[in-house]
Amino acid sequence: MRFLRQSMIGLFLASVTLGLLVWAAQMIVGALEVRFADAPDAPPARERVFAVSLVQAESETITPVLRAFGEISARRTLELRAATGGRIIELSDSFEDGGTVQAGDVLLRIDPADAEAEVARLSADLADAQAETREAARSLTLAQDDERAAEEQAGLRERAFARQTDLAQRGVGSAAATETAELAAAAARAVVISRRQSVTQAEARVDLSATRLSRAQIALEDARRELADTTVTAPFAGTLSETAVVAGGLVSEGERLADLVDPDDLEVAFRISTAQYARLLGPSGDLFRAPVTVSLDVTGVDLTATGRISRVSAGPGEGQTGRLLFARLGRAPGFRPGDFATVEIAEQPLEDVIRLPATALDSAGELLVVSEDNRLAAFPVEVLRRQDDDVLVRAPGLVGQNVVRGRTPLLGPGVSVRTHQPLAGRDDQAALTPSATGGAPG
Repeated sequence: MRFLRQSMIGLFLASVTLGLLVWAAQMIVGALEVRFADAPDAPPARERVFAVSLVQAESETITPVLRAFGEISARRTLELRAATGGRIIELSDSFEDGGTVQAGDVLLRIDPADAEAEVARLSADLADAQAETREAARSLTLAQDDERAAEEQAGLRERAFARQTDLAQRGVGSAAATETAELAAAAARAVVISRRQSVTQAEARVDLSATRLSRAQIALEDARRELADTTVTAPFAGTLSETAVVAGGLVSEGERLADLVDPDDLEVAFRISTAQYARLLGPSGDLFRAPVTVSLDVTGVDLTATGRISRVSAGPGEGQTGRLLFARLGRAPGFRPGDFATVEIAEQPLEDVIRLPATALDSAGELLVVSEDNRLAAFPVEVLRRQDDDVLVRAPGLVGQNVVRGRTPLLGPGVSVRTHQPLAGRDDQAALTPSATGGAPG
């Protein structure tokens, strides 16, 4: 009996314990389901505010600068060639690649022996022609004197014949005397004709001798020029390049000796587009003689020269586009023909334009300006020029507006912003950061 009672009590306690465990398990499962089913309490959402850097739009008169690349060339370049052939007997010490010469300097001499002999021979021919001319003049004078003497004698014969004729008519003279006088007069006229022929021949001889004298003078002048051509001199001051002869060498007529370049008279040739060329035209359509600045970067050292546009090519060139312009340079120390340099052309000034950073403009030609309630608004503008990292724009009502310095995909019309000014001495683009007062959405 006692065993049965204790067994029943143990069974009851085991049942109660099992029930308590099931109830506790249900409570835990229910609490977990409630926990998983309930959404957390989110903080209230706040609008995101961005910090931007601004630049104030100010109107001014700006001279745009057009940049291009060009090649330096010499305006005076001369190929020195031998005007006559022969052996080089003298060569200047400056006759070398890179040698500097002055105007009139003797560069080289070619053996003048043959030229001197030719000059001497033609000088003798000229002396003969001059002697022939003098002799022809004297012969002409004598022939003219003979002609005058014959005419005087013919006159006497004519008067004698006239007297005999008069005497015969009065019955004093004889017919034979009259005939003799007539024959003498006829012979005198024949002599006059002969003397005239002699004068004509003397005049022809004078003309022929004058022609021979002129030919002799021309031949002598040619020989003297050939003698002078044996000495090659520098026509202007410059620098020699590509020298191709040595002392004692033989050169032929027309052979190239060297190139003479004037390094102080330079110009730069550069190509620009047709649209850029149109900006350099004046009101009448003439090319504006715009000032240019040419720079050459040589291992960190900039060589700079100034000048002005002088002319434009007649056409764009075969297989080319745009326009080829030439600018004459002033003093350009350090520059040499063949250098590839940067050319900056000052265009005509633009009035009432605004300079802004290029990052402030989008592809649609719009800016972002800050309104009175610190929100962004789109502002369309007319883009006039692009200058390196800046743009020159013009738009009514833009002057005095605060323009966002740097555009990003996060900025757009209606976005709330908080402005700050860039640090002094810095021209970098505005940093775009979320405001500390506006947290990110949870």
